[in-house]
Amino acid sequence: MPLTFRQVKEDEVDEYLSLMLAAYAAVKALGIHFDAATADRDKALRHLQSHGVYALYKDKVMVSSVTVRYPWGPLPGPFGLPHIGWFGADPDYAGQGFGQQILQHLEQDILIGQLRAPAVSLGTAARHPWLKEMYLKRGFMPMHTTDLGKGHITLYMKKVLNSALHETWLSRQSHQLQDVAK
Repeated sequence: MPLTFRQVKEDEVDEYLSLMLAAYAAVKALGIHFDAATADRDKALRHLQSHGVYALYKDKVMVSSVTVRYPWGPLPGPFGLPHIGWFGADPDYAGQGFGQQILQHLEQDILIGQLRAPAVSLGTAARHPWLKEMYLKRGFMPMHTTDLGKGHITLYMKKVLNSALHETWLSRQSHQLQDVAK
């Protein structure tokens, strides 16, 4: 049966929360604090209401999910770009590529196809044993680190989705900084 990619509905909050807690269990065991690892039902519902949350379904079962946080939303990323938030795949389906597939759908269908975003950012724990390498393989570039007070250093990364749009965006960012400095 084919996979289905779509936005998660509020009435799926329990299935969504179960997926995120299962996906983040290994990270939690490493002692790395990501918000999704300790979310409760209310926090998951607020997350669904505040951001673009998408899932990949296999036979109507949610097998992976990814969040895009908007620059204009309540929890923007650091660069004024769409920002990938909670992201995980069900460990019961490990090795089937559902994490990679949902990121491809997010990039192609939402970030490029709908938002026409020049780039996307994300943050991960700098000391996480495999996430930085995974994101590097997906085309993300390390940008800077910061301490957000979560018990780990956050590494911010960015992936250019459209070079021409990115150059225009960078130029505008530079002009805005110059205007602020005046």
